[in-house]
Amino acid sequence: MAVITIREALKQAMREELQRDERVFVMGEDIGAYGGAYAVTRGLLDEFGEERIRDTPIAEGALVGVAMGAAVGGQRPIAEIMTINFGLLALDQIVNHAAKMHHMFGGQWSVPLVVRMACGWGQLSATHSQSLEVMFAHVPGLKVTFAGTPYDAKGLLKAAIRDPDPVIFLEHTAIYGVKGEVPDGDFVVPLGRSEVKRAGKDATIVTYGRMLQTSLGAADLLARDGIDAEIVDLRTLRPLDLAPVFESVKKTNRAVVVTEEWPTCGLQAEVAARIGSECFDWLDAPVGRVGAEEVPLPYAKNVEQEALPWEKDIVAAVKTAVA
Repeated sequence: MAVITIREALKQAMREELQRDERVFVMGEDIGAYGGAYAVTRGLLDEFGEERIRDTPIAEGALVGVAMGAAVGGQRPIAEIMTINFGLLALDQIVNHAAKMHHMFGGQWSVPLVVRMACGWGQLSATHSQSLEVMFAHVPGLKVTFAGTPYDAKGLLKAAIRDPDPVIFLEHTAIYGVKGEVPDGDFVVPLGRSEVKRAGKDATIVTYGRMLQTSLGAADLLARDGIDAEIVDLRTLRPLDLAPVFESVKKTNRAVVVTEEWPTCGLQAEVAARIGSECFDWLDAPVGRVGAEEVPLPYAKNVEQEALPWEKDIVAAVKTAVA
């Protein structure tokens, strides 16, 4: 085991897959000399050269379109888009083409494409700080992941690169520096499998991405007050593996769904509805929900912090559920 950051885990995953499979290449804006907007690819250009680490113009639709064409042609492209906000410019290529090609042509074509996109905030203002994962998780034909630990980040990215279908791989900017144990050697984390990250008996917290780390912190605070929270990390947002969630809720009899997105019409709403449907007879309280305030994220740091969910919000929701 080595203790590394999520940033390093992602870089290791790409390096190992570039070494393992000559069809793999990375393309994106400033990914060469600068290592991308968040330095995840820094150093790969020196190792693999311009043929396999390709800088592109600032043209997200073209970037994903070219990557999709390469995937259909037998390559294994990893397309990096600086942020999920810019991914909106590639929605036509992702939603209308990459997601549907396998189905529209009777399985004759596969699109083994990975689109990496950073999510997050930090005084980046309203158009650069959005959590838009539900837009992609809504679409049949796509797979969507959002890791919250170095282990999962590396294992999920390796699995995504090897997958025959298009995968939207989301990374939260605020946790690139989070450290954790990652085993030496080759391994993958299968797509579409949730995992219990903390065992507990009093309430179930369902989450993913940055909010996994925030939920773990909240669970420590709750433990000081004698409340033992179980945490289920979804990891993959499409397909959703809710079996561990249902199993946990049937044990704890209470659930709180925690995401960083706006609550209305989001993944949070979907998971809460499914818990209500599948676990109705086991619930001793309404399903709690914690998310961002329903406003465009402000630029001012103090107001930005007020608009986002934090440990205190999770603690309050869990205490309401167990009251």
